[in-house]
Amino acid sequence: MITESMIRGIGMTSQRTRERLVRRLAEKGIRDKRVLDVIKNTPRHLFVDEALASRAYEDTALPIGHGQTISQPYIVARMTELLLAEKTPDRVLEVGTGCGYQSAILSQLVNEVFSVERIDLLLQQTRRRMRSLKLSNVRFKHSDGSWGWESKAPYDGIIVTAAPSEVPEALLKQLAPGGRLVIPVGQQGDAQQLAVIDRTPEGYVQEMFESVSFVPLVNGEV
Repeated sequence: MITESMIRGIGMTSQRTRERLVRRLAEKGIRDKRVLDVIKNTPRHLFVDEALASRAYEDTALPIGHGQTISQPYIVARMTELLLAEKTPDRVLEVGTGCGYQSAILSQLVNEVFSVERIDLLLQQTRRRMRSLKLSNVRFKHSDGSWGWESKAPYDGIIVTAAPSEVPEALLKQLAPGGRLVIPVGQQGDAQQLAVIDRTPEGYVQEMFESVSFVPLVNGEV
């Protein structure tokens, strides 16, 4: 059970430490105040192993087990900012639940979040964490992320937290007209870039942003 004192944190997990992180993110170019406020108020230390809690507000990725990581706060903020840049989506699909930190950020900014994860043990931990944090507008599914979640489509926004070598066709098809997909693209170890794809009346329009480093988007369920 997660208590209020655990959420507040102490020392390296305190509100003061979170505020320092937010200042660093603003200095690195994050401009959306909504995103910065949510990151400031979300207890990232509860999304990592207790042994790593003192490092939770460093601007770095951290291991969460099963060969996966919790993304660097700057990348979470940047992808969220890009997703919300033109308009605030109502329904968002997240591919790659992981520990649920990105889900938690999104849940405080949009109406509904649908999140898919291929590693069942991670998903079960995240379900319990979300219940404890009373974040009730996120729905989860154990599934191969490259398939998306077709039965709940279309989505106003899709955010992908692992990198395919090419954008999955299934995700493009699940994007609503006027919707936006934010996804890292490229092979691990090679140059990966953050892509933003908008579905317009004329078709899909893609713009490339900064270089990133993500674990690969892997097919199959475990």
